[in-house]
Amino acid sequence: MRITQGTFSFLPDLTDDEITAQIAYALEHGWPCSVEYTDDPHPRNTYWEMWGLPLFDLADPAAVLDEVRACREEHPEHYVRVNAYDASLGRQTVALSFLVQRPSEEPGFRLDRQEGVDRRMHYSVHSYATERPAGSRYGATAGPSTRGNGQGNGHGRH
Repeated sequence: MRITQGTFSFLPDLTDDEITAQIAYALEHGWPCSVEYTDDPHPRNTYWEMWGLPLFDLADPAAVLDEVRACREEHPEHYVRVNAYDASLGRQTVALSFLVQRPSEEPGFRLDRQEGVDRRMHYSVHSYATERPAGSRYGATAGPSTRGNGQGNGHGRH
């Protein structure tokens, strides 16, 4: 099952040149970028692990792509995404978010249905990936990050 979260997720995976073009678009609009990763892509899991801190001071798309590549190298079997933040409305909002890496196997989700009082139906989504412990859900091994963007340790929460 192919996860469809964020912009471009219905398209084939982006090449590094296409990723650089999207990062350049974001930076041209004054939207700083950040890189995040997870092994639990549940639709309600909006808090992915951050790769370092948001890249507020980077204006070069190649430098942001270097952080994407470093995150991919450190977490080869995780989902990795780029977020671009827009603060023009007086609050920090995500203006653009797209996946830049997927694990080689995407186990998918199951929809659980439960009937309640007065025949009301309750639904929940179950990720097959969560049946394995964090860090080993896609064949990766858990371990501390050894590389970040110089602004953090590469695995803080936001």
